[in-house]
Amino acid sequence: MALFTPLALRSVTLPNRVGVSPMCQYSAENGLANDWHLVHLGARAVGGAGLVMTEAAAVSPEGRISPQDLGLWDDEQVAPLARIASFISAQGSVPAIQLAHAGRKASTKRPWDGGGPAAPQDGGWSPVLAPSGVPFDDGWQVPQALDEGGMARIVAAFVSAARRAAAAGFRAAEIHAAHGYLLHQFLSPVSNRRTDALGGSIENRMRFPLRVVEAVRSAWPAELPLLLRISATDWVEGGFVLDEAVIFARQARTLGVDLVDCSSGGMHPRAQVPVGPGYQVPFAARVRADAGVATAAVGLITTAHQAEGIVESGQADLVLLGREMLRTPHWALRASAELGMPLPGPRPYERARPFWSAS
Repeated sequence: MALFTPLALRSVTLPNRVGVSPMCQYSAENGLANDWHLVHLGARAVGGAGLVMTEAAAVSPEGRISPQDLGLWDDEQVAPLARIASFISAQGSVPAIQLAHAGRKASTKRPWDGGGPAAPQDGGWSPVLAPSGVPFDDGWQVPQALDEGGMARIVAAFVSAARRAAAAGFRAAEIHAAHGYLLHQFLSPVSNRRTDALGGSIENRMRFPLRVVEAVRSAWPAELPLLLRISATDWVEGGFVLDEAVIFARQARTLGVDLVDCSSGGMHPRAQVPVGPGYQVPFAARVRADAGVATAAVGLITTAHQAEGIVESGQADLVLLGREMLRTPHWALRASAELGMPLPGPRPYERARPFWSAS
């Protein structure tokens, strides 16, 4: 069964090809991970996932999506993340962290507080930063267009965060260049209206994201894999498209990215996205074939046989599950039993008949 075979990325070997997609929990204070993050992520490691990835960890305070986001801009944030990485590793899973900057989509309220821009009394801040002074939507902050000094500070913040992630014991890192956040904002003509060497053609628009990739790859341990999340299409006319995603992924591979995590959307608030089972899998397949890089597929992957088919057919090297992992933390154990290759599961459960097996 392909889904439950190992996947080697540099010196790291995932025990299987099931991963936990990064999912914001909006539960941190001052960027610090806490018991919620330990239990949330630890449960998925106990549940057999080969890769367990944190939510987006902001590389700077102003790079947070919300005031309650995880952060990795301060040394104080390393220890609580190290506890989580250690627990995940002890379960036989590979701990990974996503590094991010929200750009013009920063300073928002968490979903259960209504979402949308956060006012100062909600913990919001200004300015928010972007390639151009184009707000995400009506009523959102007009971002401050980045100059060279601002971009240099962001690159340095990614580098520092990568070093802290390594110190915390994470065995893989992912750069977030998707879902309408800062690096995606440079890639997309929807948000990048620059007339200098960073705007216009795809070759120009990907300059800054590739600068971040190169800097993080240099700071991240050479023996550990670097992942990259992209939105393969904006789902809007005149936006970032799959052909450009292939070009970007190919260049990222030459700079040392080991796997591209293929998502989509997030750039435009009214994009028409044809959501359905596996709707983003073709993006992973195309990037894998044409950019010559390993890929992860994500997006309404819910069943064992669906996930097995994606990997077995060569459409992707890894499947990442989000909402299904929230519903079923032990999804990987259940899937392995369904596919006839049951994982042993956690030792403390041995005296009971394995709950993930139908027998």
